[in-house]
Amino acid sequence: MIFDNMKILIHQGKQFIPDVKTTDVPGVFRGRPVISNAPCDEKSLIDLCPTGAISGSPLRIDLGRCTFCGECAFACPEKIKFTKDYKMGSNIRENLIVTEGNDSPILVDADKVRAEIRRIYGRSLKLREVSAAGDNSCEWELNATSNVNFDMGRFGIDFVASPRHADGIVVTGPISKNMAEALEICFDATPDPKLLILAGVDAISGGIFADSPALDRSFLANHKVDLYIPGNPVHPLAFINGVLSLLGR
Repeated sequence: MIFDNMKILIHQGKQFIPDVKTTDVPGVFRGRPVISNAPCDEKSLIDLCPTGAISGSPLRIDLGRCTFCGECAFACPEKIKFTKDYKMGSNIRENLIVTEGNDSPILVDADKVRAEIRRIYGRSLKLREVSAAGDNSCEWELNATSNVNFDMGRFGIDFVASPRHADGIVVTGPISKNMAEALEICFDATPDPKLLILAGVDAISGGIFADSPALDRSFLANHKVDLYIPGNPVHPLAFINGVLSLLGR
């Protein structure tokens, strides 16, 4: 029996990603965009964006509002290029804005991280995910963080079923009126000190639903956000690296 299992392991090879900080993402993944100084009709790009993520003078893309549809790069490929850089998490909302001619990585500002986060949760972190009217895309990707490929649990980071067992809340979805009270109750049930993480464009800005009267995003005005992780949906590597950066790892 043991020899049969060894044959399977040898045949399949390593299924987990050895280093989630340096691995390449295959396929057509769109990560952090880069805006060159090449000439292009700014107004046409601004008008093209479905969520108003693009603004001009100089040209900027707000990743907190970007759906990563890629239409801007298709329209003006010499101006905008989406890289495969999945490290896009930051604790500063303004750091999610990519500007023309700036190819700097998006980072977590260590000086702005609450001291108790790294002191208490540096080696073990339990999170409760709340889908606040999400479309299930970010939720699926967050589920994938715990599979055999990404194996987030090796870093002591896991999702738990109850907010009372959690160290923080991960919000996905634009926060509808129907979920606003439930989200508040879940956050209140989480013991202090607790983290608040927004995962995906819908959670960060409302995404394509931003102007919908069905939303109630007042929760975000009452609580400090510790980490923003853009994406539509958020990639497992983006989430894992964002959390590790927040924890100083």
